[in-house]
Amino acid sequence: MLGHKKTISVLSILFLFSSVWGQQKEKSLSLEDCIVSALQNNLGVAVEILNPQLADISVSLAKQKFLPQLGFSLFKRETNTASFSWIEAAEQVTTKFSDYAAQLTQEIPTGGNFSVTLYSYREDTNRKFQTINPRYGSSLSFNFNQPLLRDFGFKMSRREIIIAQNNMDISETLLKGVLLDTVYNVEEAYWNLVYSIENLNVKKQALDLARDLLNKNKREVEIGTLAPIEILSAEAEVATREAEILQAEVLVKNSEDRLRTVINIAAKEGDFEGIIPTEEPAFEKKDISLDGALLLGMENRPDLQGMKLDLKNKEMDLSYAKNQLLPNLSLEASYWSPGISGTEILYKDGNPLTENVIGEIPGVASDALKDAFNFRYKNWSVRLTFSIPVETIFSRAQYAQARVSQDQAMLRLKNQEQEAFLEIRNAVRTVQTDYKRVQAYKVARELAEKKLEAEEKKLKVGLTTNYLVLQHQRDLADARGAELRAIIDYNLSLARMDKVLGTTLKNKNIKFSKILESRM
Repeated sequence: MLGHKKTISVLSILFLFSSVWGQQKEKSLSLEDCIVSALQNNLGVAVEILNPQLADISVSLAKQKFLPQLGFSLFKRETNTASFSWIEAAEQVTTKFSDYAAQLTQEIPTGGNFSVTLYSYREDTNRKFQTINPRYGSSLSFNFNQPLLRDFGFKMSRREIIIAQNNMDISETLLKGVLLDTVYNVEEAYWNLVYSIENLNVKKQALDLARDLLNKNKREVEIGTLAPIEILSAEAEVATREAEILQAEVLVKNSEDRLRTVINIAAKEGDFEGIIPTEEPAFEKKDISLDGALLLGMENRPDLQGMKLDLKNKEMDLSYAKNQLLPNLSLEASYWSPGISGTEILYKDGNPLTENVIGEIPGVASDALKDAFNFRYKNWSVRLTFSIPVETIFSRAQYAQARVSQDQAMLRLKNQEQEAFLEIRNAVRTVQTDYKRVQAYKVARELAEKKLEAEEKKLKVGLTTNYLVLQHQRDLADARGAELRAIIDYNLSLARMDKVLGTTLKNKNIKFSKILESRM
């Protein structure tokens, strides 16, 4: 358990690597130190923590749909053709044309779009009988397009954004699941190391008892109060317990290596011989009802949260597929204002057929723009378009596929809920059983101590044998080992219950946001 509910943050991570990872032969590590190291160095966490970042980028990309779009175009052209008519030029017809346009388009939440376009052009030609040359034209237009059946509505227009947001939430739940597994793996490795060290101490205590008895037997044999055969049994017991110590030492090394791997010490520094856990396993009764645990697990388990979000995506896909079965009915509305200006050519008697030009009235392009912006000439149009795609009549494969996917997602969620119920029941039952085991083994250990004490007193007065004393020593060693194993199992069962309930991060005050910030 983390001391004083300290928040694991970037500051504690920096402190850990500046102090805990100093060069020395042995490392004294608390459980919190190990958890911080695992969250900082574990490669699985490093991989999974990138997924929410990628999903967040996908949300931003989806939201770009509703950003306004600006468009510009420039065009220039000159044409020269032979003259084949008396109303054209004498030798060749030359026309110079250029235009430019600017457009602003905005998608709207109802599924349609709105655009504003400004278009202007200039045309200059040598054709005969022109009344305005060069000619300038401008047009300011407003266009509105709105689907009324297929692709209509806020839900359809924001579909990509909603799915991207759900996918980001799913990636965060997957990351939380990885964090739960990582923290539990650290706790399991840490407490198993604690057990292996304490188990080694128990074996050493048993060896000391056997050696004390052997020395006592040797003294009694020397003074003739004990048969030499008794030395052999005591020596055999010492040899057996020395072999058990060798096994216990191997278990300690294996447990250290396991903890090193989980917290990934090799990623930073592994130049030390051993790990010294600074925490002892606690033995405090934790009362939790099965009903309360089930409610807590249904609310906090990241796997269930992720599947519920995936089901929302499938429901969105089904809604979209159903919408695509509708006919196309769209409304188009336009309103535009043109303007024309240019150099006006004056003919004699106002008849251009005379080809007698008597003067010009200069014009500029800004006059056409003024007419357009002042709405001097008002124009509008409205159109309704209706069509029925053939595939919506003869094939509904997309809709059927979406419906089957939704049914699959719902069944997966129900199946996972059943698995969660089973895990939670087993976890609660294991916690209760392990608590009772600790109590039972504690009584057994106390009785073994009393029996050994009584047997040693009887041996002093010659009322028992060395064999029985050795047997009671062995029983005491086994009882101590069993009690220690039960306490470790109880702590591990509490950690596993937090994991299956999805409350590990909350109970250990590990801030999910802090972990994300430390990796960005």
